[in-house]
Amino acid sequence: MRVVVTGATGFIGRALTLRLARDGHHVTAWVRDPDRARRVLGPDCDVIRTDDPDALKRAVAAADAVVNLAGEPIVGGILRGRWTRRRKATLIESRLGPTRAVVAAIRAAAATGRAPTLISASAVGWYGTRGDELLPETAAHGQGFAAELCRSWEEVALNARAVTRVVVVRIGVVLGREGGALAKLVPLTKWMLGGPIAGGVQWMPWIHVDDLVDGLVHAMVTPTLAGPVNLVAPAPVRQRAFAQAIGRAVGRPAIAPAPGFALRLLLGEAATVLTASQRAVSEALLASGFVFRYPELDAALQDLTASTGIAMRRLRADEAPTSSYVLARKPRYVLVARSEIAAPLARVFAFFASAENLQLLTPPGMAFVIETPTPIAMAKDAVIDYRLRILGVPARWRTVIEQWTTPSDARDDVDAMFVDAQHRGPYRAWWHEHRFHQDGDRTVMEDRIYYAPPLGVLGAIANKLVVAGQLRRIFGYRAAMIRQRFGTT
Repeated sequence: MRVVVTGATGFIGRALTLRLARDGHHVTAWVRDPDRARRVLGPDCDVIRTDDPDALKRAVAAADAVVNLAGEPIVGGILRGRWTRRRKATLIESRLGPTRAVVAAIRAAAATGRAPTLISASAVGWYGTRGDELLPETAAHGQGFAAELCRSWEEVALNARAVTRVVVVRIGVVLGREGGALAKLVPLTKWMLGGPIAGGVQWMPWIHVDDLVDGLVHAMVTPTLAGPVNLVAPAPVRQRAFAQAIGRAVGRPAIAPAPGFALRLLLGEAATVLTASQRAVSEALLASGFVFRYPELDAALQDLTASTGIAMRRLRADEAPTSSYVLARKPRYVLVARSEIAAPLARVFAFFASAENLQLLTPPGMAFVIETPTPIAMAKDAVIDYRLRILGVPARWRTVIEQWTTPSDARDDVDAMFVDAQHRGPYRAWWHEHRFHQDGDRTVMEDRIYYAPPLGVLGAIANKLVVAGQLRRIFGYRAAMIRQRFGTT
């Protein structure tokens, strides 16, 4: 299928474009900043500018589906989270403006041929705050700014019903690595600052990002689905139980309360997003045959916080690679990350051998940008310069491809592999082996990173306190993105 995605560079959009690429769909992203979008989404995704309405019309006319995810975050943090008159106007226009443009393009396509299906985002905020009331898709509309915003948003999208099938997906609290609610709550809980919000009795509809993306794809390809669909897990929980579940997942107590009055002082009316009670349930999705991978909260959080397949230890002298780089720089630690990927070796190697795909696998907060002109001809001795943020500190990194063995060069006793080594950057040593092995119809990929922080003893202390944990987090995110892009066995 050919799919147009708005909001493609956001938390949900990035995961969706990877999943669509896995299924072989052709994706066109409608974006404000094409250069940033190409970095974030990789070379396999086409991009068109939001200030080019003719390009949007052409893309929509050629598409089978449009997934409309555009919209500013409804809670933007303490400094810009209050719903001032100006902020409300921004929230409204960031949703209604792109949706009007998409609907106009769909109606134009219908006038000359076939109109694509529209999957348009909304939120469970549509229901307002409703206490313990069960909220299937047929429940009445609620009150408050968030509810009115969602109603206006949906009404604009539903204007396309005259010419095509329209699904408006009311999304709950999305749980994923390095984005959504967990990006803020997991660090707070690890520092024992997590706990119930405003008493914690309010119902909280949640969904694992993998189920959310699967649900969007399911809505695209299921012709019986139309109208509102709650994209929430089958079992909503009270907010106190949610906080406790995060505590169990990270091994910390979740006992630090956030009183409702304090949130209202900080956020004003916007605090209702955190204190509203919405016991939303996914009746329409389940009735259409959708099966959740993560119907229970504890299993979802375990998946999103665990470091499965990642091991770290002090490096033994007899296991260091034999290379002049390693002999000169003397790494002290090794990280091993293993993935079993549901794709053939040639396809997997080609993806990882493209430097332009590296940002897809890097947490957004690291602000990773390749500075070497792309596309990059990957081979032995290739040099790649990029910049990024490490623990919030800007850094520059130069990597050199030290070894390069393609699948066509591999033999039974020699894996396809390549090595990138840091020649300039924050580590004293960084030697990263990427090994690929075909096992039936799957590929087993193993990353081995031999590294040493700078500053000797101080670096060893920093590794124990901070660096090792950050590397686990980075490679946990990488594994999650690999799963979105290829699936796992």
